[in-house]
Amino acid sequence: MIGTPIGEDEGTELKDLEVELYAVIMAGGVGTRLWPRSRQNMPKQLLDIVAENSMLQETFLRIEPLIPPDKVFVITNETYAPIVWEQIPQLPRDNVITEPAGRNTAPCIGLAALYLRQLDSEGVMVVLPADHLIREAAHFREVLRVVAEVAQGGHLVTMGIQPDSPHTGYGYIQRSDFLRQIGQHGVYKVARFTEKPDEVTAQRFLDSGQYYWNSGMFGWKVSAILEAIEVHLPALHAQLMTIEAALGSQREREVMEEVWRGVESISIDYGVMERADDVAVIPMDVGWSDVGSWATVAELLPKDAENNVVAGEHIGIDTTGSLLYSSERLIATIGLRDIVVVDTGDVVLICPKARAQEVKDLVGELREKRKDKYL
Repeated sequence: MIGTPIGEDEGTELKDLEVELYAVIMAGGVGTRLWPRSRQNMPKQLLDIVAENSMLQETFLRIEPLIPPDKVFVITNETYAPIVWEQIPQLPRDNVITEPAGRNTAPCIGLAALYLRQLDSEGVMVVLPADHLIREAAHFREVLRVVAEVAQGGHLVTMGIQPDSPHTGYGYIQRSDFLRQIGQHGVYKVARFTEKPDEVTAQRFLDSGQYYWNSGMFGWKVSAILEAIEVHLPALHAQLMTIEAALGSQREREVMEEVWRGVESISIDYGVMERADDVAVIPMDVGWSDVGSWATVAELLPKDAENNVVAGEHIGIDTTGSLLYSSERLIATIGLRDIVVVDTGDVVLICPKARAQEVKDLVGELREKRKDKYL
C-alpha cells in the first residue's frame, strides 16, 4: 500500500497539456553510497529511507496527477522488476522495461525510447531518476509542463537546480542565451556542462548566478533523443536498431541480451548532452535532493535536541550532530561528533559524516575482496 506522498499542495490544478507526455523512471542502480542499508538485492530507490514510501513510489506519486500510469514506464533490471510491480500496482505490467545489465544512462534511455517509439514517436518523454527527493511536488509538475512545451519544439531539455551553496558533489550546467519565458519559468540555452568542481570553482559558479546543479532529469521528443543518439553515439544507435527490429518477436529477449553484451557504458550527459547544440536548461527550485549519501540523509530527516538523527534505539552521552541508524540493536555512544553509525544486523558502518561519500569506495573494497554476502 502506498502512503501519502511528500510535498503535495492542496487545490493545485494543472492545465491540459497540448502534447502526449510520457515518463521514464530509471530504477536500476544499486545506490552504493547508502550501503549497508542499500544492497544489490534491495537498493535505495526501493527503500523507505527518507519518507513513508520508497523513493520509487514517491517518484511515481509525484508525477501521477500529470502523467497517468499507462504513460509511465520504469526501466530497471530483472531482479528488481517484481519489486517494482509490487510497489506500484497501478503500473501496467508491460510498462516495466528490464535491461539485461546496467550500462549507464545513455543505453538505458535509448532502450526506453525504443519502446516508446512503438507507441508515439512524436510524444515527449521526461526522464527521472527513481532515487531523488522533491519536496514541492506541485511546483515540479508545473516545471514538467514547461519541459514538455520546450521539448515539443525540438530541444533536448535538462532541468537545472538553483544552487544554494558551493556544492562540490554535483556537476554544473552553465546557461547562456535567454530563449523564452513560460509562465514563471525562464528557458535558457546551455553553454556547457561541467564535472564536479573544487570548492573555489564551485563558489565562483555560485557567485556568477549563471550555473545550476545538474539534476540528471531530462525531457525531449522520443524522435529527438533517438536522432541525437544516432549523431553522437552511432555505435549505440546501431545496436538499438538491432534490438528494435526484434521487438515483439519471440527472439526479443535473446537479441537484446546478445546485443547488450557489446554495449558501451556511457552517460547521457557525456555521450549526448555535452555534444549536442540544441540543449536548453530550465532552472527550478523545488526542494530537490539526490539522497546521495548518509550525510544527505542526515540533512533531510528530523533531528533531536542534540542535533542527532536517530532511527531505531539509541542511548548516548555527549553525542551530537550524528546519524544513528539501527534496524534491530541498540546503539550506545559516548563523545561522538558528526559521525554516521548504521547497523543493519550483519554489518555496522561507522564513518565521519564529512566522509560519507567514500562509502562507495568501501563497497568497491568489499567487491575486490569478494565479500559478496555483504553487498
